[in-house]
Amino acid sequence: MPEGDTVLQTAKRLHTALAGRVLTHSDLRVPRFATADLTGRTVLDVTSRGKHLLTRIEGGLTLHSHLRMDGAWRIYAPGERWRGGPAHQIRAVLANAEHTAVGYRLPVLELLRTREEEKAVGHLGPDLLGPDWNAETALHNLLSDPARPLGEALLDQRNLAGIGNIYKAELCFLTRATPWLPIGELAAPTAARLVTTAKQLLEANRDRPMRTTTSAAPRGYGASERLWVYGRTNRPCLRCGTPIRTADQDARPTYWCPRCQSGPTS
Repeated sequence: MPEGDTVLQTAKRLHTALAGRVLTHSDLRVPRFATADLTGRTVLDVTSRGKHLLTRIEGGLTLHSHLRMDGAWRIYAPGERWRGGPAHQIRAVLANAEHTAVGYRLPVLELLRTREEEKAVGHLGPDLLGPDWNAETALHNLLSDPARPLGEALLDQRNLAGIGNIYKAELCFLTRATPWLPIGELAAPTAARLVTTAKQLLEANRDRPMRTTTSAAPRGYGASERLWVYGRTNRPCLRCGTPIRTADQDARPTYWCPRCQSGPTS
């Protein structure tokens, strides 16, 4: 599932291609909105909210989409061949005279009134990359269920919005706690630093083409060592050399170093 920084980058690309331009073609390929025609309307803005995308359109309309595991928006020039997947995977097409945005495999796609956007994103906690960010609120949300495993609490978008499975694993490593440690067992200063670090990591990667969390890693590490633990099963920990382990948490793989991180392992 894309992380908040990836969704923000997608929003920026869509905004550049669509905002301020009149739609010359629209096609929403979901049964509920198949008859909706946005042709002739101007796209006003495309913004991200956590992992959600909001495309605001003239007339008080918002096209809400979510990428989840493998959804994607691709942008093409006139006449360019669409390469995002087979035609049956296309869920949305928004075109103007200069660009065509095609949404593939979008599990969430709905057209709603802009004034009703909160129905789609109002449940989210503070957005790590948004104007509503509030560290105190995020920390309070995370600690509201002290018995909850750290990894699960970080992934819950109602606590704070934008963390996916990669940042979850990396944040647990940097906090020196396993993803299964009850979050209430973190010392208060450690919990506060966790929230600060989450903000710093997403901010640092918001414009990078390749995500990096290992700025403190020894010099000379290549592209395969841009992450501390995620995706590094059985490879040596960049800090201590111990083989990285992996196991499922909430039906998704998680990664940790058994030496650098303390706490339960399931």
